[in-house]
Formats: sequence, C-alpha cells, structure tokens
Amino acid sequence: MPIPARRFTRAGAFAASLLLALPAHAGPFALATDGGDAWGFAKVVEGTAEPGACDEVLVEAPGGTVPAERDGDRFTALVRLRAGANAVRAVCRADGAEWAAAEQRWTVRLADAPKAWVRASVTHDGLVLDAGRSETAPGRPAPLARVVWSEAPGNPAPLVAADGAPVAGSGARRLALRTPTADGTYRVKLTVTDALGRADTAAGIFRVEDGRPVAVDLRRAAPEWTADAVVYGVVPWLFGPRGLPDVTARLDAIAALGVNTLWLSPVTGAPGQDFGYAVTDHFAVRARYGSEADLKELVRAAHARGLRVLMDVVPNHLAEQHPYFADAAARGAESPYHGFFDRGPDGGVTHYFDWSNLKNLNYDHPEVQRYMTEAFAHWVRAVGIDGFRVDASWAVRERAPEFWPRLREEIKRLDPDVLLLAESSARDPWYVEHGFDAAYDWTDTLGQWAWHDAFDDPAQTSAKLRAALAAWDGRTPVFRFLNNNDTGARFVTRHGVARARLAATLLLTLPGLPGVYAGDEVGAEYEPYGAQRALSWGDPHGLTAHYTRLIALRRDRAELRRGDFRLVETDADDRVLAYRRGGLLVLLNVSDAPVDVAVPLRGRAEDLLGSGTMAVEGRVALPPLGALVLKAAEVQAAEGR
Repeated sequence: MPIPARRFTRAGAFAASLLLALPAHAGPFALATDGGDAWGFAKVVEGTAEPGACDEVLVEAPGGTVPAERDGDRFTALVRLRAGANAVRAVCRADGAEWAAAEQRWTVRLADAPKAWVRASVTHDGLVLDAGRSETAPGRPAPLARVVWSEAPGNPAPLVAADGAPVAGSGARRLALRTPTADGTYRVKLTVTDALGRADTAAGIFRVEDGRPVAVDLRRAAPEWTADAVVYGVVPWLFGPRGLPDVTARLDAIAALGVNTLWLSPVTGAPGQDFGYAVTDHFAVRARYGSEADLKELVRAAHARGLRVLMDVVPNHLAEQHPYFADAAARGAESPYHGFFDRGPDGGVTHYFDWSNLKNLNYDHPEVQRYMTEAFAHWVRAVGIDGFRVDASWAVRERAPEFWPRLREEIKRLDPDVLLLAESSARDPWYVEHGFDAAYDWTDTLGQWAWHDAFDDPAQTSAKLRAALAAWDGRTPVFRFLNNNDTGARFVTRHGVARARLAATLLLTLPGLPGVYAGDEVGAEYEPYGAQRALSWGDPHGLTAHYTRLIALRRDRAELRRGDFRLVETDADDRVLAYRRGGLLVLLNVSDAPVDVAVPLRGRAEDLLGSGTMAVEGRVALPPLGALVLKAAEVQAAEGR
C-alpha cells in the first residue's frame, strides 16, 4: 500500500482532565502560560506588564532569580530549572515593594545526571579507553567524582590494562590496554558518578583483527549482527487479545522458524483501534497490549531464545489526541506546546498526505529534539531494546536532517549494537551516511516498494525484478520484504501460494535484511489496517516448512548472508531470474511454464533446496515457478555469456 493510502482510525477527544487549565489573566501583569512539561533545564519565561507599572521585573526559579529584559509591555527571562517539579514566579516591583506577581509550574521530564562517554581508540600508544568526554549533569552540575570500567559479557578474551591489571573495576579516566589475545569484537562499559551520587553508564566497542586492534567508527558502522539478521514482523493483536503476553507465548514457534530478530509494530500509546502510528505517549506501553513489565518479559524471553527485538518508533508526529497537541489546539499561543508543532504560512499545524490526525513536530524547537531523543533512549535503558524501525524517517529529514546523526550519537553511546532502520529508500545513500544502519527496499518514489508490480504480469516479472535489483548500489544495507504493514492485501492473496513460495525463495537468497511478516509462514490472509482479529496458525499450504528450510539454508551458507551478488544472464531472461551469491547459483523460473535454461555450469551440482545432486552440462530444467540453488561440486566455468 503506498504511503498516502495508509489508514489511521481516530479516537474521540481526550478527556478534559488532561488539558491544562486556561490561564486567568485578570490584570496587566501576567505570564504567557501556566507552564507544563519541559524537556530542558533552561526555559525562556515570557509575560506582559503594563508600561510604567514596574520599576523592575524579577523571575524566581529553583535555579536562581534573574532580572527580566523588557521591551514595551513584554518581558522575558532565561531561568534555570531542576529535574521534576518547578515553581517559577515573576514579580513586578515598584517603589521598592512587590506590586504584582504571577506564577507558572514546569515539570522537567529529563533526569539530571552526568553523561558517560566512551572513546575506544587506537593511537600511537596502542589501544586506549578514554572517559574524557564525559559530561557533568546539565541542571545542577557537580564534578565527576568516580569512573569505573567494566567488561560486557561475552568478550572473546579478558581485557587487561597495559600495566597488567584487570580492566574490570579500574577507575582510570584514560586506560591503556594490552591488545587482547583473541580476534573478535570487544565491548566495555563505563559508569561515571558525580559528587552528588548521580550516575550514568555508557558502552564502547572495538575489534581485534589478525591480532591487531581496530577502532570502530560508530557514525558509520552497522552492528555486526545485522549481517545475519532475519526479521519477523509482529503485530500484537494478531497473536491474541492480551497483546504482548500472547506474543511471548508464541516465541518458541517463531524461533523454530529460524528467524533471529523480532520487529514489533508500534506498542506505545495510541487511541482506540488505531494501528499504532497515531502516538499519544512515546514513553508508555499501550494498555491494550499490556504493560512495560510485559514488554520487559517479552524482551527477556526473546533474548533467552537468541532473538533480538526491534521497536517501531514514530518520530515525525504526535496524534491529535496527544495531550501536547490537545493543549496547543485549545489554548493557542498560551499553550506551552504551541511551538512544538510545525506550522504553515497560515499558522496551522502541518501534516503529510491525508494524515490529518497526525501533527508534524517542529524539529527547530530544541525541546522537541530532546523529547524525541529521550523517547528512543528510554526503551534502550528501560527494557534493553535491540533496535528501532524508524517510521517516516524521510519526513524528519525534510525538516531537520541534522537530527538523525545527533540521535545516532546518543543511542550508540548507550549501546553500539542497537540497529537503526530507516523507513526510507535504500537507493538513497544519505540515510546510512547520516545516522542509519539500513533502509527500505523502495524505489526512488516515496513509499513505493521496489517489487510493487513485479509479480502482476508474469511476462514482465523477470525484467522488473532485474531492474529493481540492478538499481541497488550493492553497499547500502537494504531491508527486503514480501509483506509489511503498508503493503495491503497479503502477497499470497494477490499472487497465490505457488508464487508466494517462489518469492520467499527470492527474498531469503538475496543480500540484505529479509523480513518475514506475521503469518507469512502459514499463508495468512489479512490486511494490517483492516479488521483486527487474531490469526489462526494452521498451515494449509505447507509454507512453514518452506520458510524454515530457506532460513536454515541462509543461516548455514555464509554466501547467502555476506557473499557478493551478481545478476547472471541466461538465454531465458524473460522467464528466469538468475544470480550468483558467492559460489552459489540461484535460478528462479518466474513463469507458469517449464523452462530449459542455459547456465554457466558444467559437471555435478547439488541443489541446496533439496532436490539432490544432478549432472549439469550447461543447461538445467526448471518446473513452472520452480527454483534451484546450485552448489557445483565439479565445475567448469562457462561465464562468457
């Protein structure tokens, strides 16, 4: 389903109790707003005072009292806030006495803590861990009193300081290491504590290759595990009425497919029956799916089975039912959140396409950037999430492209192994150059699946697939799929079981991150934005065994995960799609008729899909919609075609 057709349900207006009270400006001295949530420790306070009425205006806040600057009947002051609740009071003084006062209250939603930063670098001195970039707390600064290094579990060998002492427990701010004795990836943690006892922990990473230390550039490097990822899309209501607990109950069946990564559709606050992209709370699990404890248990149980978990996070907009937008709509410029929203020339809040209930955020507002950064970071800290599918990342780029590298820096500070997957086209290298690890298998047209019409006309399937694959640059990690939340009717519904089986073979033998969406393995037929009913997990078409075999083949053959990719010409290119994956030759007959096709192989070859070993003398026979993955045992290359 193209992006403009995405459907969202609307809920009724938020309860009036969620709105802040309207200010009562009874006199000439008033503050512009009553206050609200703050996503920073500095706040510009604005108000009005009758000209000549005040000799001076002072603004009192937990961080101190400051004189306001005045311009006619307007006054402003920059005050410092503390974490949690803050009373801010503006005072008009005349003739040495308090003539009038006004008050507002702010709740700072950020933790006031130091920030740990790990540098793991290779210098002329060798391998060095450095805590020097670590920062004091932003609201109430205090000196950093203590640093402690620790090793993450699972390192290939113990880490030892240059002086022979263990790294774990070291309090050195700059720590030289001996090169570890085993090749592999090493992870460390740094905890900094300030003089007031407030602490923060960050992580770092480096590699040893051929006995030599190698720095990892976290601005560019994707987590190593993504090269082997097979993603399984999860929509909680498809698994049962309890949501997340029902997903947890099915983890054994999901893991048995061989997938190793779950992608949860949005599980944060949203109204009514909305699919989840109309976000009303970025920091809470949606009640219909369970609780944060249920999400923690799902992540714990998934990790115990070797599964990583991705969350779908929505940074572009807030739902019209979100308390911030509801307040801004009700109070206009008097709302503390009026400036949180992107506005057009007429002052109205902007939105994309027909998403009139999804209100674009104003990323030029620094508190919006901090709000959204905290939304991502919360789930890394609170539940140990392994990555994010980032909804409408293209839209934020249009308005504030600098945000994505900033977000990446913060998330990779917390955990370098977190995956950031952009809902944007992998044909545009900008995304992996500016914050993301992978992007979608789209064309250059926004939201258009690269294979969107490839299977509609069998006579054009091979040519359209070749064109789509040839358009990929071969470097940008690409997320590939047959179905997702936006593809409408399922692939099996549109094209039938036999083509679904063939397309799954294509999906799981191509480079990139393959995605299997909830129910693909049983031929489930539904539309994600349609009626919300739990799936039946019966498998009338035997697709589960097919997916399990393909995923196992991908796991067992490194060529299918990390090998090169090269399209191969045949004498039946109108019906056969052929390509090399390292030393393997993949042949797909996309037509409804048998094909005898010339191939660049002579000798004996094994079909890794299970049809056995065969003699190949430059030609092979493919049944209708048939596939072979050939590994030659005795090969005379015939690549000159």
